Amino acid sequence: MSITREEELTGMKKASEAVACTLKEMRNYAQPGITTKQLDRFGAKILSDFGARSAPYLAYGFPGYTCISVNHEFCHGIPSDYRILKEGDLINIDVSAELNGFWSDNGGSFVLGEDINQHQKLIDASKHILYKAISNIKASIRISDIGFLMETEAKKRGYKVIKNLTGHGVGRSLHEEPGDIANYKDRFNRTRFRKSTVVAIETFISTTSTYADTLEDGWTMVGNKGGFMAQHEHTIVVTEGAPLILTEMNGIWN
Repeated sequence: MSITREEELTGMKKASEAVACTLKEMRNYAQPGITTKQLDRFGAKILSDFGARSAPYLAYGFPGYTCISVNHEFCHGIPSDYRILKEGDLINIDVSAELNGFWSDNGGSFVLGEDINQHQKLIDASKHILYKAISNIKASIRISDIGFLMETEAKKRGYKVIKNLTGHGVGRSLHEEPGDIANYKDRFNRTRFRKSTVVAIETFISTTSTYADTLEDGWTMVGNKGGFMAQHEHTIVVTEGAPLILTEMNGIWN
């Protein structure tokens, strides 16, 4: 969406506060021994307290309120009573929601407890790449140039990017114009970021895979060549200078 009135910005800030606080509290609540379903219920309660509704549940009938992916699962992991979290797990939580007609989206990967499986380097790379990408976004910059930056930064660190997962426009629905915001230089995308538009910028940084495939459950995605992936995401408003990061309170850069 494009912000044209102050009340629209206020609405986006409130929706973004709901998803950002939910993500942060879920990350703090996660501990070895609990199930991903317990973690999802915890997040659902926080969203409900804000008066927000889960976006994947509302828009797509997703079988959960948040997406929780563990280890080799890249994204869209279904919360389960049978998936018990363990020390050293690589966990990704993606929280998106609707509040009073406004939609916001954020996510982040983290290691649960001690980094016994050496995932932190991947996570730090993803965080840094998101920070650098957002720092370079302003009105008139080509979307493909930001994708090129993200892939270049990933390659510098020995990683790859997932080419069929992208950021996107957001605001009045979960996915809207300007469409795909890829993590690589899409030479066919000549679209530029426009002032006052709301977009969800997200990284998909991988150890070995370049595409994500959907499992038989119809939701969970894994790498076409295996490995691990880290994702970090903020919803922002594009300006002529530094973007306004609406979900900054989620603390994923801390």
